[in-house]
Amino acid sequence: MPTAKGTVSNSVLRNLPSVDELLRSPTAREIIAESGERHTAKLSRMVIDQLRQALEISADGGHSKESLMEIAVGKLRLAMRAEQMSGVHRVINATGVVIHTNLGRAPLSDAARRAVADEAAGYCTLEYELDSGKRGKRGLRAESLLAELTGAESVLIVNNCAAAAFFVLTVLAYGGEVVISRGEMVEIGGDFRVPDVLSQSGSTLREVGTTNRTKLSDYEKAINSDTRLLLRVHPSNYRIVGFTAAPAINDLAALAHKHQILLFEDLGSGALVDLSGVGLSDEPVVSTSINAGVDVVTFSGDKLLGGPQAGIIAGKRAVIDRLRQHPLYRVLRVDKLTYAALEATLESFARETAFTDVPILKMLSMTTDELAIRSLSFARKFADHVGKETDLQIQVIVGNSVVGGGSAPGVHPETTLLALKHKRLSSNELEKYLRKSNPPVISRICEDQVVLDLRTVSEIEEARLLEILAKT
Repeated sequence: MPTAKGTVSNSVLRNLPSVDELLRSPTAREIIAESGERHTAKLSRMVIDQLRQALEISADGGHSKESLMEIAVGKLRLAMRAEQMSGVHRVINATGVVIHTNLGRAPLSDAARRAVADEAAGYCTLEYELDSGKRGKRGLRAESLLAELTGAESVLIVNNCAAAAFFVLTVLAYGGEVVISRGEMVEIGGDFRVPDVLSQSGSTLREVGTTNRTKLSDYEKAINSDTRLLLRVHPSNYRIVGFTAAPAINDLAALAHKHQILLFEDLGSGALVDLSGVGLSDEPVVSTSINAGVDVVTFSGDKLLGGPQAGIIAGKRAVIDRLRQHPLYRVLRVDKLTYAALEATLESFARETAFTDVPILKMLSMTTDELAIRSLSFARKFADHVGKETDLQIQVIVGNSVVGGGSAPGVHPETTLLALKHKRLSSNELEKYLRKSNPPVISRICEDQVVLDLRTVSEIEEARLLEILAKT
């Protein structure tokens, strides 16, 4: 007899498997071997509760005990898969966004990966000096390399650039005023706003100038007995163009020192070398600021530097010593894995092989001809692999990559794209299929086509990408 709308018979609910029954299934036993019995039991209870609720809503009375067990097993498998995929997993970044924040920003170089796995993953010399057999200084090698590469007297490393800015302001400007141009009151992503950091650091913001024009005299008029810092913030993720003006960094340094206060510059992206040759002429080089007399500079380790997440503080020795001795440093300092990856990355800069060793710089320096050759070769390999019997068509078109990570917002390097069209799947369905593959392929949709940019796909990843596309 059919049940009333919105209800389900007790006999159907009694057909639901118990947690113990579900745990005895072959699928559950496999999951237990991987994740443990307690956690699998938790997932099983969740799956059965969801199935019960679905039956009560649908009032579907046509399920046998066997069919409900089959459904529960399938849901358990999906629940485990969803949970696993919510963690950190390798993906193929085919978006053409080089510094992709959602995908972990800078991929580590081969040397950095080896340093993490081989040198730092086990016991290591994090704070141990081999020559003396005594306690050593944490981060000595990375700090020395950074001082050499930037020209700074001393360097300190914390866990990200936001922490670095907060740390500097807390130690150097607490209870005082910080003078900053109104045009640099920026939000640089992830709801990170300069005014919020200033207020949390215990310092008071003093805005000068206008959004598009700030003069040296504006800074000087704002300086008073409470002024602790002049602050220059590089507007990494936007540009004001047209009728604009800002004082040169060396003039700001001279003004600060004239009044016996400090100049702090937050550079954000952290270019260690001149990147104008790859189209990033607006990204300031850290050593330029140091040479201009800036007292303390902060920048990221995982953007244009191409290393692990880190906030780097470089500058005058007296300033860095004040920061190092502050108790907040222990809260913000990095771990052994970060030091190892950062050291290996910096060594590539020191031996002047960064453009061939560091993936971010290698990607940015790819020429349009190189990308065109790679894309055409990939399309030919795909055609040879699948023959004529395929629902997927690949067309090679011209497009643009993105630097990403809040760096060079006006720069869109020309690239060659693989434009995908499927006979049975819409562009959204195809994008989802690629995203759900193993490993996930992250793509873009442009003009109702799924597009892949090989600029951000390593040559090693191309073979696996080809296999995934051949199965669509």
